[in-house]
Amino acid sequence: MRVLPPLARAYVLCAVLAACSCIAPAVAGSATPWPSVGLLSVLYLGCELVKVCPLMGRRVPEGLGSFFPVVLAAVFLLPPAAAALVALPGGLAGTVTARPAWVRRVWHGAQQSIAAWTAGQVYGLLGGPGALGTGSFGGAGPSGPEEGIAGTAGPAGPAAWVADFPYVMLPAAAAAVAFCLVLAALDGCILAAAERRPATTAWRGLLTRSLAPHCVHGLAGLMMAVMWRSPYGLPAALLVMLPMYISCWVFAQYHRERAAHQATIRALVQAVDIKDRYTRGHSERVGQASAMIARELGMGEERLEVVRIAGILHDVGKLGVPTRLLRKDGPLTPEERRIIELHPEYGHEMVRGIGFLGEARAAILHHHERVDGSGYPYGLTGEQIPVLARVVAVADAFDAMTSTRSYSRARPVPVALAELERCAGAQFDPDMVRALVEAIGRQGWHPKVTSDEDLQVIPAGAGASAGESAAGAQGAVREPVPAGAALTGLPAQAAPGTGTGTAAGTAKAAPQPRGAGSTLPGAGTADPCHCVPGPAAEPGAAGQGATGTPGSPSAPAAGANA
Repeated sequence: MRVLPPLARAYVLCAVLAACSCIAPAVAGSATPWPSVGLLSVLYLGCELVKVCPLMGRRVPEGLGSFFPVVLAAVFLLPPAAAALVALPGGLAGTVTARPAWVRRVWHGAQQSIAAWTAGQVYGLLGGPGALGTGSFGGAGPSGPEEGIAGTAGPAGPAAWVADFPYVMLPAAAAAVAFCLVLAALDGCILAAAERRPATTAWRGLLTRSLAPHCVHGLAGLMMAVMWRSPYGLPAALLVMLPMYISCWVFAQYHRERAAHQATIRALVQAVDIKDRYTRGHSERVGQASAMIARELGMGEERLEVVRIAGILHDVGKLGVPTRLLRKDGPLTPEERRIIELHPEYGHEMVRGIGFLGEARAAILHHHERVDGSGYPYGLTGEQIPVLARVVAVADAFDAMTSTRSYSRARPVPVALAELERCAGAQFDPDMVRALVEAIGRQGWHPKVTSDEDLQVIPAGAGASAGESAAGAQGAVREPVPAGAALTGLPAQAAPGTGTGTAAGTAKAAPQPRGAGSTLPGAGTADPCHCVPGPAAEPGAAGQGATGTPGSPSAPAAGANA
């Protein structure tokens, strides 16, 4: 998110104003227990700074999130406004990995303050202070305003700190759930405003992923609050924190291993890019487009990540293809084409033992299948093709048409989307094509990784009506491309007695498709998956002398791309 949209800026400003209104009573009030607020604020701030400044030179694992037990302990011990104030310093000091950093820090501080204030209100309405033994907020309990809360006036008597179990569990659990709900709601709103996600998908997965951890943090916060009010005071509360913090540290190791998986994936992709210099950056863009389709289809975050990985690794099998074929400038012979068409199976074998890939392995194997059955390697049809493979197939062809290669110039995004729509039902799954068109229409196309000079960036809304704008955008293509050529398989093959690589020669020399005949015109000069560069056919060559006609078995399969 390089530039924050105006709507997102306004939303962040509203959140900051709301947080200020939550904190104001504690700052202006005379009954605020400042020693308690100060101790808890410093404690929470220290937990956040440990991630930024690790002790003894040890690297803190990525994914170690905010340590909310301290904030929730403040919710149980202090008035709502004071609890909101405790959450502010740690939220401002939290780890930020993306830009703009200062906006994100302010957002986190305001978000956590609002959530703590709301949780405090829920806790008070359900009688939590009385059940915990603190009396009403502000110090009306038997210990006075400070005794038994911060431990600043000596240990409280037994009658002052014995909590009413198990009844205190209900308001504490409700407060933890309210804290989680507010954080999830605010996160969903900022995602919708900043990334223009639809409301139906912006909140998907936020609550389900965070509810259980927040409930655990709430239990730890309640234990910390009870021990804080015990005769042992702050040292006992810190002993409660220690195992909880260690468990969070251990959980963060998962994220560290996940980062290692990502590094492994990137190394494989870089190896492919080095071997095939014509397609550098292609894998990352296919992963990005695949994730856009998956999000539009409403897939969960975990599966969405698998789709993205499948798009990134879809061409890893090219490592098993001779480099001379990948870098060949001339037409391919039928034997060379058959060798290149083995790359999905090579890729599947390479990643078979990587357990975390899951469905991505099937997508790597089947991303060249066609819904009409004329794809490869197994000629699957329709629903037989795995869902993720159908997603990657559309993303793969889209990036092929919108980025320049040595044998084809980039086509405008509206033209590429119109071509995908034209081939939907024969080569591509119509639902996947529709999802990509709608996603680009709403979000635009902003490739994150690119090494192509003519790679296009399309703002949001520009691709909403691809079919309507395709005719006008077609004029932007410097070199006319035959209909269907951008979605056909490999560069033209050398036919016996010819060396031109025209559609006529291709139609004679190409192997017959496995399934039903293609509904697209013959001729293949461009390679949507860029496995092999080759010279483009002369404009108009697709319809000149081709023996196959649309729908005939002699026409090359539009989806038999490598």
